[in-house]
Amino acid sequence: MLWYAIASLLPAGLILMACLLGGVWIWLSLLVMTAHVWVMDRLWDGVLPVQDGSAWARWLSVVLGLGHFAVLVLSVAVLGQGELTVAQGLGLGLAAGLFLGQVSNSNAHELIHRAARWERALGVAVYVSLLFGHHASAHRRVHHVHVATGRDPNSARLGESYWHFLPRAWVGSFVAGFRAETALRRGVGPGHPYVIYVGGAVVALWMAWALAGSGGALALLALAGYAQAQLLLADYVQHYGLRRRVDAQGRAEPAGPQHAWNAPHWYSGAMMLNAPRHSDHHMNPSRIYPALRLEDGMPVWPRSMPVMALLALIPPLWRRVMDHRVAIVSGRAGSDLPQSGHAEAIRDSAAAVGSGGVGPGPDVG
Repeated sequence: MLWYAIASLLPAGLILMACLLGGVWIWLSLLVMTAHVWVMDRLWDGVLPVQDGSAWARWLSVVLGLGHFAVLVLSVAVLGQGELTVAQGLGLGLAAGLFLGQVSNSNAHELIHRAARWERALGVAVYVSLLFGHHASAHRRVHHVHVATGRDPNSARLGESYWHFLPRAWVGSFVAGFRAETALRRGVGPGHPYVIYVGGAVVALWMAWALAGSGGALALLALAGYAQAQLLLADYVQHYGLRRRVDAQGRAEPAGPQHAWNAPHWYSGAMMLNAPRHSDHHMNPSRIYPALRLEDGMPVWPRSMPVMALLALIPPLWRRVMDHRVAIVSGRAGSDLPQSGHAEAIRDSAAAVGSGGVGPGPDVG
């Protein structure tokens, strides 16, 4: 339980210190969002155990949701005032942007799947503050319904580069989410969530301008754009090349363990609230993050999720690493896939918590 709190709250605290005190705190906050995560993942090859932990996990999400607004407001104010050196501004912007894109995004994603309306509203508010409110609708109404099919704009195709995927997924998810919400409500009216998404984005930009003038508005645009790019980068790497089978009537098979990429690395997983345990999330969308499972047969990246995201920025290297892995997953059982070195730890972890065991993955051939 403690590691989830440490890994997710530590960067928020350091970024707040960087905004208030500047100096070395800027570089510490950037370090803890980058090299620190990589080092911690390398220090231990184990896997965080599966836990229920619903009470403490819910409240950590609430604290992170409130902390998001503190980080965003202070970062916009400091960056917008333009009193930092170029290097300091770049360092703080990168640190805050990484936090917003990796921690705040993962937490908002967790919140919009909660049963309680106020928790979902907090998750929506986080996305709206990042000028990306439509993701709350597109993710639940489109991505979870059509994941790993051609009808989901956020499922990357085999051979598609991230740079091609980025604009296609942004525009496609906005349009698909709007259509899904409009069909659900049989029209556009005052209660349509897109009124909140678009109106909230306008209000957020106005507040940034009121806080720090045009520099504040530009800072919010830069931070939100960087966070959005990371969110879409996560979608890209988590579903790259994987497809569900579709029958003659156009019905796709249920989303299974073979339809998302996963990573068992403990510290980056804790920081992102187990977002890299993505197969189980799609099979059990309401399952709270400490209870998400890793099982044999789930496709596993050769490196942690942050490292794979960096690799995806270089399309030739990404395809060299991933295309043959996609072919393996698409052609036969996921357990045949080259592993990241954590396979034994995954099995030991599942056995230790008495979670019902970890069986072999299904045949997807």
